[in-house]
Amino acid sequence: MKRSAPRAVNGIVLLDKPADFTSNQALQRVRRLYRAGKAGHTGSLDPLATGMLPVCLGAATKVCSYLLDARKSYRVTACLGRSTDTGDAHGSVIGENPAVKLSKESVKDALEGFIGKYEQVPPMYSALKYKGQRLYKLARQGIEVPRKPRTVRIFRLTLRRLQAPQLEFDVTCSKGAYVRTLVEDIARALGTLGHVQALRRTSVEPFNEAELITLPTLEKLAREDPEALDRCLLPADRALTSWPRIVVAAAQCGHFTNGRAVAADPDWPEGQVRVYAPDEEFLGIGEVTAARRLGPRRVFAVSGNTDG
Repeated sequence: MKRSAPRAVNGIVLLDKPADFTSNQALQRVRRLYRAGKAGHTGSLDPLATGMLPVCLGAATKVCSYLLDARKSYRVTACLGRSTDTGDAHGSVIGENPAVKLSKESVKDALEGFIGKYEQVPPMYSALKYKGQRLYKLARQGIEVPRKPRTVRIFRLTLRRLQAPQLEFDVTCSKGAYVRTLVEDIARALGTLGHVQALRRTSVEPFNEAELITLPTLEKLAREDPEALDRCLLPADRALTSWPRIVVAAAQCGHFTNGRAVAADPDWPEGQVRVYAPDEEFLGIGEVTAARRLGPRRVFAVSGNTDG
């Protein structure tokens, strides 16, 4: 069968990634359903994991790098007393120890110890590189290499349920934090071993779980109601709602969208901003400098009015 020609489609799909899909497999399914020429996601989920995977299509791929830096929240089910080579339930068991009796109070105390800045050693089963090779490829060959600790931040860590050997908690963390490693470190603090049994990403700021849409739903819409499929798209600027919003004069729009800096109003804040035309059209991402100039950083509108 011939593959359909790409079409002009721009926006963000908040996909509820199913288990046993890689993030790239899920992304490619969404891209084909929308017949989008360009697509990108905003931070991988392990195949075992489910939940929020923002998929950016067309011009919305320009915000991917900004969402990579966003805080992310997860609901985690850990299995205590057993460790695996991958740090999750898909791996082979490499360690076991006798059951440790735990109380909710002792677990809460241990969790509180991880809130704030935290030095974390990345797992071998990760996409990080060592001398040009992905760590997970080395791990599959039985090779372990030294990894430098990285500073990550845990903003929230809340116990939901303790029913040995399972421990369930919610966590909100910074970019670069590995939940599998966090589970292993929590288990170590409790005097035992552990691995991730189930993992669900519940949010990628500023998006929340209520807006998720499943792959079967998208597939059904693609077959039965393509217009409704497009209505599932969120505009690219929804990813930037925490940023300051500025409106440029009509005469400045064309200059900005053509890549030229324009004069900044005195009341505009320095730093990155969302830039809009007077008619509310989202023009792109700009940066206001100390010299009071607004420079374009990512342009979304194709053209703008340059007339006074």
